[in-house]
Amino acid sequence: METNTEHKFRDYEAEARDTVKTFYRLNHTHQTLDFVKAKKADYLALNRREMGIWEAMEFLNELIDDSDPDGDFTQIEHLLMTSEAIRKDGHPDWFVLTGLIHDLGKILCLFGEPQWAVVGDTFATGCKYSEKCVYPEFFALNPDSQVPEYQTEYGIYEPETGLDNVHLSWGHDEYLYHVVKDHLPDEALYMIRYHSFYPWHNEGAYTHLTNAKDRQHLTDVLMFNRYDLYTKTDERPDVEALKPYYLELINQFFPAKLRW
Repeated sequence: METNTEHKFRDYEAEARDTVKTFYRLNHTHQTLDFVKAKKADYLALNRREMGIWEAMEFLNELIDDSDPDGDFTQIEHLLMTSEAIRKDGHPDWFVLTGLIHDLGKILCLFGEPQWAVVGDTFATGCKYSEKCVYPEFFALNPDSQVPEYQTEYGIYEPETGLDNVHLSWGHDEYLYHVVKDHLPDEALYMIRYHSFYPWHNEGAYTHLTNAKDRQHLTDVLMFNRYDLYTKTDERPDVEALKPYYLELINQFFPAKLRW
């Protein structure tokens, strides 16, 4: 896979948009354990609307992600850049499809959620914050930082409890995982559910909470993120030319409508 050089991406110190730092201040301030639990109770009933995958892509396309310092592509362009790079390298159909859909949970923004509750890197709530998170200094503004039970290494969790039992900060990863979990293999579901959990898969944080299954699938998440991050280029994909191929691919795995 041809990629842009690593230093060009996820640079939160040099020349990032001011909106990125503002975003993480809000995200780290308001994403409490109670907030996460409330959003799960609200959204995981999947009762907002019914629509197909391509329809969801078109619905999402008006969004600009304030947490991303790397460029100003439309959402559908980013999805196609990712999936086309995966397809070019000869990966299985499910992997290509995962690239296509991985950010569709961002439609939460279009349901009225603020971007700090939808996008950006995720982190574990209910336990001590990791210094390996982006802008960790902002966690001092989070009310949970004053709850002693939540600020020990394990917090409310048992050792090696497994990420499935950890309340990560609420966002598009968790939401989309629940929308598609009955239709894709475990490898794809880990890629979708944890691709924004950079403190874990990129920095090695929170490993004391992971179990054997998480460790097994870490390589899948890392493989996916090579494409998610480093396929951003200045060349925009031809959406209409690619659409017939992807409609056929979608139909191999998904029904005409999904609950969102």
